Amino acid sequence: MGEYSRFIDWDKMDTTIQDQDTKELTSTEFQDLKQLARQGYWAKNHSLRAKVYHKLINDIACRTVTPDAHVYRDIVVKIAGKQNSSSLPLPEFVDNSLVPTYCLNAEGIVAVRKIISCIASQFPDISFCPALPSVVALLLHYSRDEAECFEKVCRILACNDPSKHFIDQTFLAFESSCMTFGDLVNKYCQAAHKLMVAVSEDVLEVYSDWQRWLFGELPLTYVARVFDVFLIEGYKVLYRIALALLKFFHKVRVGQTMESDNVQQDIRAFVRDIAKSVSPEKLLEKAFAIRLFSRKEIQLLQMANEKALQQKGITVKQKSIASPKRQNVHLAVHAENFKSEIVDVKKMRDIWSWIPERFALSQPLLLFTTSEHGCSLSRFYSHCEGHEPTLLLIKTITQEVCGAYLSTDWSERKRGGNKLSFFGTGECFVFRLVPEVERYEWVIIKHPELAATGSEQGNNSSQISDPPSLTSLPSDPSDRLSPFLSARHFNLPSKAASMFMAGDTECIIIGGGDGQALYVDADLNHGRTVHCNTFNNQPLCSESFQIATIEVWGFKDTMTN
Repeated sequence: MGEYSRFIDWDKMDTTIQDQDTKELTSTEFQDLKQLARQGYWAKNHSLRAKVYHKLINDIACRTVTPDAHVYRDIVVKIAGKQNSSSLPLPEFVDNSLVPTYCLNAEGIVAVRKIISCIASQFPDISFCPALPSVVALLLHYSRDEAECFEKVCRILACNDPSKHFIDQTFLAFESSCMTFGDLVNKYCQAAHKLMVAVSEDVLEVYSDWQRWLFGELPLTYVARVFDVFLIEGYKVLYRIALALLKFFHKVRVGQTMESDNVQQDIRAFVRDIAKSVSPEKLLEKAFAIRLFSRKEIQLLQMANEKALQQKGITVKQKSIASPKRQNVHLAVHAENFKSEIVDVKKMRDIWSWIPERFALSQPLLLFTTSEHGCSLSRFYSHCEGHEPTLLLIKTITQEVCGAYLSTDWSERKRGGNKLSFFGTGECFVFRLVPEVERYEWVIIKHPELAATGSEQGNNSSQISDPPSLTSLPSDPSDRLSPFLSARHFNLPSKAASMFMAGDTECIIIGGGDGQALYVDADLNHGRTVHCNTFNNQPLCSESFQIATIEVWGFKDTMTN
C-alpha cells in the first residue's frame, strides 16, 4: 500500500480511506486548503493525506530548537531500550488517557509508546497532555517511520505562532478549555445542556470529557477528517466538532431514560459507535453550521477561565482522590448554608448550571433583600455596587418567580451622570422559574425609550431586537467582538461593549432574550415585562406585576476593584 503503510493493519482500515482516488494537490493556498479539507478532498487517498499532513505540519512556525527525526534516532534506544516496548510506562502527563490503536498493527502499537516516551524527554515543560496518545497514534498512520512521526508531533507541540493553538499541555490550559466548552454548550446547545443538567450531578464533569470524545473515542475515519481541518484552522475546530457531537447525542437520546452514573459512558459509547447514526460529512456539516464566536473571542473567554482557576489556586492536577476541578453545583450551593425566601436549593442549582463556568467556581452570597433592606432603589444600588456579576431574583404576589443574571457592576450606570445609562455584556440573561423553568437568550437594549412609563409600553416593542447576525458583523475577524464578552475585563474598546442593563434613580431595566425585557420601578414594588416577538408564547412574567420580594445574590471572591 505504499510508503505510508508500515504501521497499518489494512484489514482493520476502512476501505473508504485507502488509496481509492488518484487525486493530486493542485493548490497550497490557505483558503483553497481550507475548503478542500472541509470537503474531504484527500479523505479517500491515504498517500495524499500523508503528504498533505507533512506539508501542513512542516509549515507550522516552531521554536528555534525543535526536536526532529535525527534527535529521535539518537535517543530512542537509550529511552525505550532494545527490548519489546509494549509495556513501556507512559509519562504522568497523559493522565492515564486512552491510547487508541485505531488501525495500527502490532509494530505501530509499540511505536506509539516509544514516541510518547521520547517526546516526554524533550518537552519537560509539558505537565498535562491527555490528547497526546491519540495524536501520536493518528499521525503514525501517515508516517514512513517512527522518527518522522516523532518530528511531526514535536512541531505541533512546539508551535510558537501566537495566532495558533493546537494541543493543551498544562492542566490549567486543559481545565480552562473544559470550562470554555461548558460555556459554549450553555450558549449553543441549550437543549443538550438542559438534558445534562437533569441527568448529571456535575455537568462540568461531563464536559471535561470533551477532548476524549475527539481524541480517544472517535473512530479513525472521523478523527482523521477532523484532523484534516484542525491542522489548517486550529483549536476552534475542536470546539465545533464536540458541540456537534453533543447535539447529535441529544437528538438520538432525548426522551430515553438516562441515569446520572452512566451519562459519561453513554456519550463515550455514542461517539465510539457514531457510524451507526452520523456520517463524517454530516458531523462536519453540523459543526460548521454553528455560528460560533470568533477565534479572538474564544481566546478571551479561555483567558478569563484561566484567570478564575488561578485565583482559586487550581493550576495543577492533584494526586489525591478529591477532584481538583470546579466544585459541582451541589458543593457550590450548600444545602445547609443556603437560605432564600424566593428559591429553594434545587432551583438555585438550576440557575448555577446556567452561569459562566468561571463564576460557578464561587458560592452564592446574599447582597440585598427587600425583606431586610427595604424597598429602596438607592439601597439596592449601594448593596450591589462593587460586586460583579450578580443574580437578581423576583417573586411576585401571585407567586411567579423570574430573574436575571447580570454580568456587570451596577456602578457602571454612573458613567451616564443623571441620564439613564446603558451597559452590560451579552452574558446577561433573564429567566423564569415559576410557573415553568425557562431561560431566555440575550438581546440588546438599543434605545433609552424602553424606560418610558407603563402607558407608553405599547410603543416600545421596537426598542428591543435580536442579536445581529454574523453576516452583519465586520469582515475583519479581529473586529468581530460580539457583546458576549466584557469590554472592561479584557481592555477592549468601548464599542465592543453593548447595552444589556440600564439604571438610574427611577428604574432598572434588563434586556433579556427572545424579545423579553424586565423593568422594575424605583420603589421596587412594581414591575413589568416587554415581550416583543410573537413567535414565543412563553412570557417571562405577567405583563404588569406587583413584587412581593426581591433578592440580589453575588458570588464570593468576585468583588470588583
